[in-house]
Amino acid sequence: MHTPCLGGLERHADAVLEVSADGAIGALHPAGGAGHAAALEAVGRTNRLLTLTPSQTLVPGFADLHVHAPQWPQAGRALDLPLERWLHEHTFPLESHYANTGFARAVYDDLVRCLLANGTTTAAYFATIHEAATLELARICLDLGQRAFVGLVAMDDRGQCPDFYRNEDAGEAIAATRRFIGAVRNLPGNAAALVRPIITPRFIPACTDALLHGLGRLAGETGCLVQTHCSESDWEHAYVAARTGRSDTASLDGFGLLRRHAILAHGNFIDDDDMALIAGSGAAIAHCPISNVFFAGAVFPLHKALRSGVPVGLGTDLAGGYSPSVLDNARQAVLSARMLASGVDPDRGASARGAGEDVRFGFREAFWLATAGGGAAVGLPVGRFLPGYRFDAVLLDADAPGSNIRLKNGESDDDRLQALFGATRANIVAVWVDGRLVSGGTS
Repeated sequence: MHTPCLGGLERHADAVLEVSADGAIGALHPAGGAGHAAALEAVGRTNRLLTLTPSQTLVPGFADLHVHAPQWPQAGRALDLPLERWLHEHTFPLESHYANTGFARAVYDDLVRCLLANGTTTAAYFATIHEAATLELARICLDLGQRAFVGLVAMDDRGQCPDFYRNEDAGEAIAATRRFIGAVRNLPGNAAALVRPIITPRFIPACTDALLHGLGRLAGETGCLVQTHCSESDWEHAYVAARTGRSDTASLDGFGLLRRHAILAHGNFIDDDDMALIAGSGAAIAHCPISNVFFAGAVFPLHKALRSGVPVGLGTDLAGGYSPSVLDNARQAVLSARMLASGVDPDRGASARGAGEDVRFGFREAFWLATAGGGAAVGLPVGRFLPGYRFDAVLLDADAPGSNIRLKNGESDDDRLQALFGATRANIVAVWVDGRLVSGGTS
């Protein structure tokens, strides 16, 4: 089952899906179609046929476009604080510990294994300012087989960053980023670029203009993607406007950072002009619906962004989001859009309470965000079961021990998809990236 386009849904029962030795999808033979019988016979002779049970459904792997890897130890903690206090009282002190590479290695190994077990086959990581520790994260992703973008964080503003955790100056941060790009690209075993470096200014409040301009130039020189935060909260959005006289989006554009497939985390307060800029640049929004509940103070205008041509994927935003599950965030994307549509203030009449039915968002669309939409946002051929795409896939089993979901015989494709939205880590029995089994098993 997959969503090859926004709003589309395809379920193939008794189909044969061919995967080549290099992890690409070679062909999909629907039941009764030309080549189905021959493909089934041919693969049967090789002893490489994996047959699903009636309780199992194969879906594309999930893409998480916004993960703060070093924050994994604080997931679910201090979320009652506003963003700026959460950063200075909890997050920056924790991230400073990653000067200890051994500490970093233990945390990152645990995190990547956890994300793979939750079906996350592609992840975009913010790390810390520490080169050695961040390179360890890249090695771990490569060793464990996760498709990943790994970013060395850059942050040098002395007024916004604590003395114990920041780059010395813009020149030092840019030089470190340049070294890191080369180191990741030259990792042994990474010739196919399963793991890629990504230029990572934390956000405008943490960076001087010199650093932001320098990283924009570096992106142009190296062809690396960019990731940063954009209009996440009232505080960040207002701070950037006061400092630059422009919106967060327009400012990033001025610094040369609003580029094709750049990942802008959150985007809760972008307006029509911002959406036009993002769509025109080919950049994308990482929609983080769980963390937005805690820190945004608003619901991201998801439906409007998509109508405006803005590419969108999902992000867990660990640890601003408490869950490592992209599926949890897909569920919340539906819920948040529903609440935006209907409103939440009981003191208002029904007709004046919400933004209207046209901002609602369905299960098909949310599943697309979690899979094909996320892949397309960063320019990767993943998220669809189509020839030429990579075989990044998750096997869900409704009858797995500890399952909270049940499937029914003869139910519609939409009903089956909605049932699968209740899947948890217990239902994820196998995960593949590039055709390689990276979590679970097939027994």
